[in-house]
Amino acid sequence: MYIDAHCHLDTCKDIEKAIDEARETGVGIIIANGIDFKSNREVLKLSERYKEVKAALGIYPIDGLKMSDTGIEEEINFIRKNKDKIIAIGEVGIDLKESNEILEQEKNFIKFIKLANELGKPVIVHSRKAEERCINILEKIMAKKVLMHCFSGNLKLIKKIVENSWFLSVPTNVNYSAQFQRLVEEVPIENLLCETDSPFLHPERMQDNTPKNVIFSYKKIAEIKKIKLKDVEVAIEENYKNLFG
Repeated sequence: MYIDAHCHLDTCKDIEKAIDEARETGVGIIIANGIDFKSNREVLKLSERYKEVKAALGIYPIDGLKMSDTGIEEEINFIRKNKDKIIAIGEVGIDLKESNEILEQEKNFIKFIKLANELGKPVIVHSRKAEERCINILEKIMAKKVLMHCFSGNLKLIKKIVENSWFLSVPTNVNYSAQFQRLVEEVPIENLLCETDSPFLHPERMQDNTPKNVIFSYKKIAEIKKIKLKDVEVAIEENYKNLFG
């Protein structure tokens, strides 16, 4: 069974087709991430409709900047009420490419890490241009279950993630990205998961990525680590159980 550990299924052009094609490719689990009020509810509906879909609820850092403190707290309460229907808190974090409002983003990120700790759920982290800052906050709040999504930090930070027994998800653009190929080289397979980030990061530089393409990440890991594809499949499934189980 292949696993897509991070995508935005609710924004795919043809959701039903995307899921059907994923099934045909052997994808058995698709973690759909919410990023705002609307998508959190859409993701929940999809998880109730399709057995393959698991819901992660959160507020994307830039979307969080558009919300009041009261609005953030209301969404946290919504997530808390639906804790038994979700598999993780995400997508949350800090993005210093889209905004330099650091303090507000940090404040919101800390709230969601604490929520994840409270609920005993993993936190799926967006850390663009803020990799070290996110790691430092996660350590300070003593986050236990962490998935660094599409991580672009340096080797020193990657080693820190591994030392903390956290996980990194390998996006499908590893098919051509030297940066993510290096990540696969450096990170033990025990700390890896695979993701599509659908509908983004298509493995062949096309539009509209979908969960079926997560196989590209698996194949590239097998190629780089010089192991059988089946062994990668088994290892990733075990990692999924260790993080989300």
